[in-house]
Amino acid sequence: MSVVEGPKAIATEPSHPQSVPSSYFAPNGSEAAPDSPTKAASGSRSSAELLRRLSLVVGDRPATPTLDPRDAYPALHLTGRIISATFCIPHSLGFRSGRDWDVRPRRGTSALFDSFTHLSEPGTAWDHTLVGWTGEIKPSEELPTLRRSPSKGSTNLKSSTSKVKSAPLNSLSAPVPLDGTSRSPTPQPHGDRIRLTGNDRERLEQQLRREKGGKIVPVWLMDRSEDHKDDVVLKDQGRWRRYAEHELYTLFHYKQHEPTDGRAECRWWADYCQMNQRFADKILGIYRPGDIVWVHDYHLLLLPSILRQRVPNIYLGFFLHIPFPSSEFLKCLSRRKEILTGVLGANMIGFQTFSYSRHFSSCCTRILGFDASSAGVDAYGAHIAVDVFPIGVDAVACANIAYGNHLIDEKIERIRAQYPGQKIIVGRDRLDTVRGVAQKLQAFEKFLERHPEWRGKVVLIQVTSPTSIEEEKEDEGHKMANKISNLVAKINGLYGGLEYTPVFHFPQYLSQEEYFALLRVADVGLITSVRDGMNTTSLEYVVCQRDNHGPLILSEFSGTAGSLTGAIHINPWDLIGVAEAIHKALIMPAEEKANQERISYRHATTNTVQLWQKTYLTRLLANLASFNQSFATPALDRTLLLNQYRQAEKRLFMFDYDGTLTPIVKDPQAAIPTDRVIRTIKTLARDKRNAVWIISGRDQAFLDEWMGHISELGLSAEHGSFIRHPETDEWENLTEKFDMGWQKEVMEIFQHYTDQTQGSFIERKRIALTWHYRRSDPEYGAFQARECKKHLENTVGKKWDVEVMSGKANLEVRPTFVNKGEIAKRLVAGYGAEKGEPPEFILCLGDDNTDEDMFRALRATNLPQSHVFSVTVGASSKQTLASWHLLEPADVIATVALLNGNVSGSNAEAIVAGL
Repeated sequence: MSVVEGPKAIATEPSHPQSVPSSYFAPNGSEAAPDSPTKAASGSRSSAELLRRLSLVVGDRPATPTLDPRDAYPALHLTGRIISATFCIPHSLGFRSGRDWDVRPRRGTSALFDSFTHLSEPGTAWDHTLVGWTGEIKPSEELPTLRRSPSKGSTNLKSSTSKVKSAPLNSLSAPVPLDGTSRSPTPQPHGDRIRLTGNDRERLEQQLRREKGGKIVPVWLMDRSEDHKDDVVLKDQGRWRRYAEHELYTLFHYKQHEPTDGRAECRWWADYCQMNQRFADKILGIYRPGDIVWVHDYHLLLLPSILRQRVPNIYLGFFLHIPFPSSEFLKCLSRRKEILTGVLGANMIGFQTFSYSRHFSSCCTRILGFDASSAGVDAYGAHIAVDVFPIGVDAVACANIAYGNHLIDEKIERIRAQYPGQKIIVGRDRLDTVRGVAQKLQAFEKFLERHPEWRGKVVLIQVTSPTSIEEEKEDEGHKMANKISNLVAKINGLYGGLEYTPVFHFPQYLSQEEYFALLRVADVGLITSVRDGMNTTSLEYVVCQRDNHGPLILSEFSGTAGSLTGAIHINPWDLIGVAEAIHKALIMPAEEKANQERISYRHATTNTVQLWQKTYLTRLLANLASFNQSFATPALDRTLLLNQYRQAEKRLFMFDYDGTLTPIVKDPQAAIPTDRVIRTIKTLARDKRNAVWIISGRDQAFLDEWMGHISELGLSAEHGSFIRHPETDEWENLTEKFDMGWQKEVMEIFQHYTDQTQGSFIERKRIALTWHYRRSDPEYGAFQARECKKHLENTVGKKWDVEVMSGKANLEVRPTFVNKGEIAKRLVAGYGAEKGEPPEFILCLGDDNTDEDMFRALRATNLPQSHVFSVTVGASSKQTLASWHLLEPADVIATVALLNGNVSGSNAEAIVAGL
């Protein structure tokens, strides 16, 4: 059928959205595209390649039958169970002592709750359990009365002239109420004490097991002192929200607070940490190996790392439903590192839009110093995938409600009768500053000012429901509510009269029938959020406009803007631009409206919440299968290492310095060895069977100053240009006969890029020249390094026998024959090649590209591989010639201490086990 009636109808999809299959496998496609995520992942060699291959699976192709994910990923040993963790359960709870609990639907995040319901349906491949906080528990009599369908003849909307206890609204902001039957909800304080017995809590848990929508396990949040008591007192229940909603929510939406003494924030942070710990306790109480844990949103940002610490091999996904800010804003958060490291405990992190994912990756680089790209972050020895999953709505349920209820049809007729001959613009938002309601009203005022011909012919119906965000509730003096009321009064006073009211403002919740009636009756939908995650109202509006084709005006700051390309995109801060967009929508030809609706309708009914959930889990499993086992460098087998060490009489140790014995720091001169490092290396070198060498890019002076006092230690400086044998103080120059005329030209090029790159500097060694950009902006520094390298290779590299090496935040030029691999060969050859002469144990450790020369040289030897342990320090996912990996310098020192025997028996067992 078509979207419009008449001769100019445009063909489109059927009016009724089609149900999305619950298969966790991609549709079949052309021969060139993989027909499942498993096949797509199997051919990838990097995180970026995996992301590209997975994208080939998505398309408008017939769906395959539902299959069990356990059959597709046998190596993962899946149980088929998913544990979803979200801040609150989908119910508001009223307590009645000794009686059943009052369980009512919770308002907000309906799309997320719909996805949980879908996961719990019998036809899916998963056994789903939802873990969430009970929310603030109130006495049953204090729960807001659920809005019922109004009596016949009433729209049941009450304008802002009603008495709303939550905020003293201006009585001039709207005309006389449409009826006297409805009552706006009165927010209740959450600080009242609620006393619960063990039987009360058990009764609720049993009730929740009987609720439709799947298994629910409630998290009880209370003081630690109440943990082992049968009777507990819940007090100040709102405290568990405060850090997330005062600090994180506001900053993630690009708002900052005035500075304080920090005492309150410290208390909120302690509660936030305790809450995440409580969630971890509850999840691990029901967790089984092979379960998938899916954590949702900003209240639980610490939960992934807490779970990872307790269960290192857990399968864990995280999804953020709100925006993620740029690094410049996140840096303003005092707990920025804890928040980032908390979420990096997940195997995959999902965002609503690419810009949010890009901001996250950038923050991991700029704040934590991890290597990151659009495909993911390499941190703590693992690759954490980062991907984009725009959430949708349950289009089938939405259409069934909107078009399958005769009460909604009656409401539409009554609303039209109330505004005869007038165009209806509909806005529906929460009373949050980020929703842009004030900007919407100001733009509508500008529209009436610039287009007087529309006065009396158009009305704006603005519904503003109470906020659920703790920080917004504590709006002192109700500034936001008063501002909106004053704007409504101003517009109605300037452009209204006895027979015409431009703006109708309803500060209240809507019943389901009222909500869908407004979406269907609207001639224009207006959303002007100044910062938003995924605005599901816009998607529901599109579904409800399949017959009316009312244009949607959508803020470019909404997460939905990138998906709904058929909408009219506006900048809510450009009032004149929004005013002209309203005018454009009102005069838009029917054919153009139908075409825009066709585009948006196709997206809303295809990219549903079911598809979002399916796509996320598919990508998570593909990433787990790929990076689980294919390309990861295994962790060093310390049992094998220790056994070979004990058997060997000739042992050779080769250590890099920066990033191996000491962590990488911004100032290279600050990378000094700790007492423990010096003691551990000295003990190792004291054993006559051990030949211990530090092979570094550092110059002679640095190595002499910090390691030269260990006489048994061999040193190699500037990547093998100089060598100092044990028990001597003399340095041997291996490059003294080499022409160093190339240095002048390299210095000129390095100086050029130093002048252009703030924070960079040149380190002049006796042989090599190094350009450092550790103190520079990470992204710009890396870009300049790539440009500088090309410049050097096309000039100096073609005239001289030198090579340009990329290191960790540095670029080094040195003679081609000078590298760590040559020193490694020299040291191994020094033992001799005859039978019984080569070393019986070699441990070689390094962390960057210059150390790959050592690993390459060791692979080229004829030594038994069981005698050679080449170990890279860093992520298991990075490409390397090493056979093993350790996570960080601390693990290196712990391993050497194990060989020295400087650990107790129990600690040795723990180290050997890789703990």
